[in-house]
Amino acid sequence: MNLVVLTDKLTGLFPKEEIFGLSSQMRRASVSIPSNRAEGHARNSEKELIRFLYISLGSASELETQLLISKKLGFLNEESFNKINDMNNEVVKMLVSLIRSKNKGQSEK
Repeated sequence: MNLVVLTDKLTGLFPKEEIFGLSSQMRRASVSIPSNRAEGHARNSEKELIRFLYISLGSASELETQLLISKKLGFLNEESFNKINDMNNEVVKMLVSLIRSKNKGQSEK
């Protein structure tokens, strides 16, 4: 959730003409990460959970690309980029770890 809040704050500083472009895409990608994880947990199946975790991972990868684009375009300074990129990388590590754990449990059944 912290990644969503930080993404919202930082994209709020983007040029106003980006409100329906890159900033909107970044906000959707960041919200999609915890949303898909939550939806997966609400399902009654480990297989479904794993599928939604992969969707979350895809959204985190999408956000990573958008962060790099934002930096290249000068919308994010080095400090802001590093802070949000580091946070996104932590989310990716947690998702990968959770996916591995769930996949291992699936293969032991």
